[in-house]
Amino acid sequence: MAKKETFKQSMERLDAIIEALDRNEIELEDAIQLFEEGLQLVKNCDAQLKQFEQRMNVLLADEEEEDAGDAEV
Repeated sequence: MAKKETFKQSMERLDAIIEALDRNEIELEDAIQLFEEGLQLVKNCDAQLKQFEQRMNVLLADEEEEDAGDAEV
C-alpha cells in the first residue's frame, strides 16, 4: 500500500499542477488528468485540515479545563 502524502507534499504537488495548467502547454487529455488529480489533492488537504482542526479543538478544550481547575484551587 502506498504511503499517504503529507499535507506539505500534497500542497507542493498541487502547486506544480497549477503551474502546469497555467502554462497551457499540455494536451487537453493531460490537462484533464492533472485537473482530476488536483481535485483529489484538494479533497485530501481539506480532510487533513479538518482533522488538524479537531485535534486543536481537543487540545484547547483540555487546556481550558486545566485552567478552570487551577482557578478553583
